[in-house]
Amino acid sequence: MFIISTLLAPLLMLFHFIGPIPADLGIHGSELSPCISTAHCARQDWLSSNPQSDLQTLIAAVRETPRTIIVQEDDDYIHAEASSALFGFVDDLELLAVPASGMIQSRSISRLGDSDLGVNAARLDRLKILINEKEQN
Repeated sequence: MFIISTLLAPLLMLFHFIGPIPADLGIHGSELSPCISTAHCARQDWLSSNPQSDLQTLIAAVRETPRTIIVQEDDDYIHAEASSALFGFVDDLELLAVPASGMIQSRSISRLGDSDLGVNAARLDRLKILINEKEQN
């Protein structure tokens, strides 16, 4: 069993399961798309006293996140791709500052699979902590 797992794991890491880019990425009607299924998608709205400043804090954190690259960055929106360590599954992360509503919208969606095992929701929860900490200071 050890020999099989020792040989199989590196072989499987050669395959990156990227999948197609979701068609509903981006801003639609001044907001992010809803999640059709929560099994592989998470979407949260966070209250923010300064959405633009908080978005810059989040962008800095995303830049520092391993295996994550920012694909698009505008004044009020970013789209990043995050890949898993073992198999290279790609998830799409979107953040949108909505100053008029005093919020930041966040969405993270897996490109492949029927379930993400909570990875997307956990990603958003970690980012939300940064906003909560900043708001408290």
